[in-house]
Amino acid sequence: MSQRNTLMRSLHDVGLAAWFGGSLMGAVGLNGAAESEGATRTATARISSSGWAKWTPVNAAAIGIHLFGSGGMLAADAPRVATQQGAAAATLAKAVVTGAALAVTAYSRVLGKKVELASSDDPEDAEKAAKHPIDTEKAQRHLVYAQWAVPALTGCLVVLSALHGEQQRHAGQTQGMWQRARSMTSHMPSASDWHCTR
Repeated sequence: MSQRNTLMRSLHDVGLAAWFGGSLMGAVGLNGAAESEGATRTATARISSSGWAKWTPVNAAAIGIHLFGSGGMLAADAPRVATQQGAAAATLAKAVVTGAALAVTAYSRVLGKKVELASSDDPEDAEKAAKHPIDTEKAQRHLVYAQWAVPALTGCLVVLSALHGEQQRHAGQTQGMWQRARSMTSHMPSASDWHCTR
């Protein structure tokens, strides 16, 4: 019997939407605004780092919500994943891309924190940065690549989620047609009924 998992699907989708949309907005809007408004490389890094730091807790919550919803959906769909052709491959692909998106997101935050400390005008931050010196220009370049990789990977997750939805809808349609066919045959006259009417 088909079951609805509205809560888990909503958590999955809302979390992924925030993860994808926030990272894309940051890469395009926040970094772009920092480039326009920053008079120097240090000022640009400071503006960008400040914005990303404010987004980090919201992003972490979005990722947590998405993963919780994903786990709930996987538990509910386990029988279908095990039996429906193509479902296991799509689930594995989604798990791999999710892992990659998580890794790049974490790397981006670590690198972003280093750039944030190196570009800060706070004496305490400058002291912390001095203990772990970095090539700021190189770190910023790598950070930009990572920040673009996150929406690319989460965008792939959106596509894979759509594929999952289509697979589930197909399974539901097939099951519905099968149940309808069975109910129709139960109302058809049997061979003995045909014999009696002759």
